Amino acid sequence: MCLLIFTAIYLLVAFFLINWDNLKKYYPTIQYYVICNSLYNVLFYNHTLWEYRPGRTHWLNHTVIDLIFSLLIVPVAIYFYLHFLPEGKKQIIYIAGWVSLFTMIEVFFHRKGLFVYHNGWNEKWSFLFDIILFTILRIHYQNYRKALLLSVPIAAILLWFFHPSFSELK
Repeated sequence: MCLLIFTAIYLLVAFFLINWDNLKKYYPTIQYYVICNSLYNVLFYNHTLWEYRPGRTHWLNHTVIDLIFSLLIVPVAIYFYLHFLPEGKKQIIYIAGWVSLFTMIEVFFHRKGLFVYHNGWNEKWSFLFDIILFTILRIHYQNYRKALLLSVPIAAILLWFFHPSFSELK
């Protein structure tokens, strides 16, 4: 229930703060995130690295929570991330702030038992992943071809370390 209340308030605030005319500039990068996250969910369906837990709410599951995050919450965060992205060396501090925010939120939910790690994934890997995520989102926004080229070796490295067996693929 908290997730739905949070999501409703979050989207209501976002509705008034987002300049919908600017959304066109950020939409391809938001799509990139959604496609990559969906690809992860397909490839790692039976070999998850992390899992959302609903807490005391029995009608929610990982899939529903992940869809809420992937289609509603994270796209709004990406909009604000890209909208306020500074130029030059300030980007390093800015990206570090977003990485820290996402890492702290994840650690909080992990400690509450609402976010669980599997198959060798842990807080350190998530921290490293968040650095990669926010860096590649910036790169994608500025040069989508470069981001797509960089995504292939990043995905290969992740698959190398955390590969599901062929039998775990659907």
